[in-house]
Amino acid sequence: MDAVKVDNLSIYAGSQCLVNQLSLTLRRGHPVTILGETGSGKSLLAHAIAGILPKSLNQQGTITLFGQRQDSMSASQLEAMWGRSLAVLPQEPWRALSPLMPITHQIQEVGECVLEQDKAKAEKNTGSLLTRLGLAGHGNKVPAWLSGGMAQRAAYAAATYAGAELLIADEPSKGLDAVRRDQIGQRLAEHGRHGALLTITHDVTLARQLGGEIIVMRQGQIQERGPAEALLNAPQSAYGRALVAATAEHWPQQKRAQIGPPLLRAKELTARRGGRTLFNQLSLTLGQGEILGLTGDSGCGKSTLADTLLGLHPPQAGWIEHDLGPCQALKLYQDPPAAFVPRVPMGTLMSDLQKRHNLDYAEIEQWMGQLKLDTSLLARPAEGISGGELQRFALLRALLLKPRFLVADEPTSRLDPITAAEVTLALVHFARHSGCALLLISHDLTALQRSCDRVISL
Repeated sequence: MDAVKVDNLSIYAGSQCLVNQLSLTLRRGHPVTILGETGSGKSLLAHAIAGILPKSLNQQGTITLFGQRQDSMSASQLEAMWGRSLAVLPQEPWRALSPLMPITHQIQEVGECVLEQDKAKAEKNTGSLLTRLGLAGHGNKVPAWLSGGMAQRAAYAAATYAGAELLIADEPSKGLDAVRRDQIGQRLAEHGRHGALLTITHDVTLARQLGGEIIVMRQGQIQERGPAEALLNAPQSAYGRALVAATAEHWPQQKRAQIGPPLLRAKELTARRGGRTLFNQLSLTLGQGEILGLTGDSGCGKSTLADTLLGLHPPQAGWIEHDLGPCQALKLYQDPPAAFVPRVPMGTLMSDLQKRHNLDYAEIEQWMGQLKLDTSLLARPAEGISGGELQRFALLRALLLKPRFLVADEPTSRLDPITAAEVTLALVHFARHSGCALLLISHDLTALQRSCDRVISL
């Protein structure tokens, strides 16, 4: 029996078609990966299959789960599948995890509530799972004390604990360093050999690792589909070729520019978080117009260093010197959905920004065009647009304020390779021409080496 059969699924926001007549079948041992541009409707497919599509959207077509049509199932019947038969690893782990509960307890609850295990067995299994995912010693922390990659792995543990036959993984490698990405990829590939797996990703490397069938999507429509190795080695569609060619190793090397006078100095910084020393006696200087890359393993302290330089996290030792005024030092956060009011239209949020800072609305339109944000998105709330689109709105909001020091924490992690290259180029261009010092944080060392004047590895 097929785990999922999707026939001619279309999804609409009002009269706008977001997904157009998509069909696919998921069965044991035949993984399917959807690869495509930001905002192309990939995550909406996952929400539709799980029965959690936002009420502001409408769907047509049929979805069959384990032989039963979804539209004939009651809400309680569908919810009874969650965790047991169907599991979703969401794109935004901080939204899926309770902000108040240590991750050990959240994962352990799956064993106790879904599998009805006794507390001792669930506790033992949770400990083993955390160890395998490199989270041993972090189980007593709430999600706010975890890095983005660590939160992603905790969400993976909770989603897969009960062993659901069908796993939908939405951007599972987002926020992970190469080693952790490969580990998660190996686990997903193992699930795909014995169960049904649908993976939604921008990561061409992960798509190749998972094998099976790949579906390339753009603007809600399928551009091409076929076996992973054949499609990735010789894409047939123009968009497929552009997608594969846009990975960081193909980016042009940015020329080192003339760096202006020092804008920020840090001397012998030491910082701790969660009872752990992350860096010790670290010193650096950032000049006007300089682009500094920061990389390192997940949880090594990259975001903490950024927060320390911004004055958001006090160092245990050392000092920072700068003359930055209000709104002149800004941060693009890893988790853009948490930076926007979820149910207010984006147009209202942009209008509020314009009024608060006396901005020229023409600049908003100009940046939206440069960041490839369609004006129709202004009518939709934050919860109704993709994570990649929200990430670009966050970037738009920061650039409009013309900061002198900007921290971009994983600014392209939710973007497809084509958009990631364009957004990175826009950031570099802004820094060079405005004299803004840019701290670019990423797990993608190749992207940093192509874009930055120098790179620090923690």
